[in-house]
Amino acid sequence: MTEQEFLQELKEINLINQASTVLNWDSSTGMPDKAAEDRGEVESYLAGLAFEKSVGPKIKEAVEYFSDEEHKKELSEVGLAAFELVKEDYELNNAVPADLMRDFSRATSKAYSAWHKARSASDFSLYRDELAENIRIVKELLPYWKKDEATDYDVLLNKYEPKMTSEKLDKVFDQVRDGIMEIREVLAKEGTEPNTDFLNRKMTEEQQRKFVKQVVADLGFDFTRGRLDNTVHPYMTGINNNDIRITTRWDEEFFPAGVFGVIHEAGHGMYEQNIDSKYAYTPALSGTSMGIHESQSLFNEIIIGSNREFWKKQYPFFQECAEGTFDDISFDDFYDSLKKTQASLIRVDADTLTYVLHIIIRYEIEKMIINEDINIDDLPQIWNDKYEEYLGIRPDNDADGILQDVHWSGADFGYFPSYALGYMYAAQLHNAMKNDIDVDGVLASDDYSPIRKWSTEHIHQYGASRKPNQLIMDATGEELNPQYLLDYLKEIYYSVYKVK
Repeated sequence: MTEQEFLQELKEINLINQASTVLNWDSSTGMPDKAAEDRGEVESYLAGLAFEKSVGPKIKEAVEYFSDEEHKKELSEVGLAAFELVKEDYELNNAVPADLMRDFSRATSKAYSAWHKARSASDFSLYRDELAENIRIVKELLPYWKKDEATDYDVLLNKYEPKMTSEKLDKVFDQVRDGIMEIREVLAKEGTEPNTDFLNRKMTEEQQRKFVKQVVADLGFDFTRGRLDNTVHPYMTGINNNDIRITTRWDEEFFPAGVFGVIHEAGHGMYEQNIDSKYAYTPALSGTSMGIHESQSLFNEIIIGSNREFWKKQYPFFQECAEGTFDDISFDDFYDSLKKTQASLIRVDADTLTYVLHIIIRYEIEKMIINEDINIDDLPQIWNDKYEEYLGIRPDNDADGILQDVHWSGADFGYFPSYALGYMYAAQLHNAMKNDIDVDGVLASDDYSPIRKWSTEHIHQYGASRKPNQLIMDATGEELNPQYLLDYLKEIYYSVYKVK
């Protein structure tokens, strides 16, 4: 086995995955509804091909050959990075039957279509069986994936955030939840709530699109290597680092939904666009973990999107794009309105203070789904009860409740904590970035590139070749520290709410 033969096999697997990714993107942006079953067959076939090759004879030979320390010296930097990732994946999946993975792909394709219909009808029963099948297959896969993790849910956490455990998350989430609750109490007692009456003024999709496409281009998203489309639930998909697709949903009566959705997904896209192209056609040409991926999208959406200097610079252009709708609103009133905090039902519309509470709710439910024998039919009520417990509000329909997120239709259990981890990583990276560059000064200027370059130097360029804990340690000089997020939230909200 030579490095060239190994990399060629990885390229063939990658090409199959690229084709599958394009089909998946099309499924959510333009495919006719009645094509779902046929598309599921195609996607499951391609997934099966890629899976068979990823655990097939050539990869097995490569793993056995390059696991020898002397033979490993034959690998280049790129080959070594790819090998370490391939070996991890092979050891995780080589015992999994190919038929089971085909069933998994077929089930998630059907579940997405069912979720879409159920969400439109606000009827969980239309999705119930497909969700149950996803859960059943995931639980069937767990014995193949499990190594020395303490719980079944830890197995899934580790897939999205290496070395993360529910024991660690429980402690971190307790600290963050208590800190957020304390901030909310202070704001309620001592704060002055900003006026938001004007936020529901109509701003057309075309006006919003004009504004936000220019903003994310200024931030560094390259539209010559990316595009923006509409979908039910915003997401980014990277086919390769020259073909990045971002999507959003627009609300003409509440512009922050679409605008901040694009800014968020562009953060994901910028990450993948700026991975060093030397990793092309290997598993390293992707984000190292979902937590780090979310750190880049949330850095865009929340750290930059909450910055006063950023909005002071962009507000005149925003007013221009809105064609007079906001001309009577002062900048200070406009900015403060963006940071109003209140309990809300929809995660993607949550304010930046309460957002993490939405994640904790999902995290706790996911642990119940995976670690316990929960009744699927009880999930809507469990969901509603937790919203009442944590946020003091209760959904009165399934669309605003358990059907609002797409993730479980893709069997992405263990993914949700990545949003909260990403938020914490983003605040910690922001603190470190301020030691090297004047972030406020850059965002007040006409050139945002120093921020993008810093992120590329410390995070983007490495792709999946470095683990998240190493990236955070190298970039900030310490392990994950949730206190930076709490300090950041206090600074922003105490200022907007005029708390002394």
